[in-house]
Amino acid sequence: MGVTRSPTDTWVAQQLREATPYGLASKYLIRDNDSKFGPCFARVAKTSTIKILKTPVHAPRANAICERFLRSVRQECLDRLLILQEKQFERVLQACVVYFNQARPHQGIQQQIPQQRRSVPCAQDAGKKVIARPIMGGLHHDYRWAA
Repeated sequence: MGVTRSPTDTWVAQQLREATPYGLASKYLIRDNDSKFGPCFARVAKTSTIKILKTPVHAPRANAICERFLRSVRQECLDRLLILQEKQFERVLQACVVYFNQARPHQGIQQQIPQQRRSVPCAQDAGKKVIARPIMGGLHHDYRWAA
């Protein structure tokens, strides 16, 4: 995940290259009709195995998943912090993405975590003790059963 004040066609193409290492590409990429998705981006997208889906013009609900994620990032992270530098913003976004994928339960998948932990002991095995691990300087917490 990269951060820039003014994304260009070449910058977005490089982000796509970095996000899709060989053999680890997603199936789909949903994008809008912004001019930053130009010919350089189109060349990189064509060589990847990702199917590019363009959202219709004036249809804000067509990109609902991405909009929901961005709203969560803003409400749960960015609205609660004072960002002073671009590097700080990048670190906060990285931490937010890790929290979102590895610790935060999601309603759409029955309160599961997208990247589920390998071994989660049941409550009886763990002695019913829960440990709270602070994330992002204590802004959020990850709760786990004690070992």
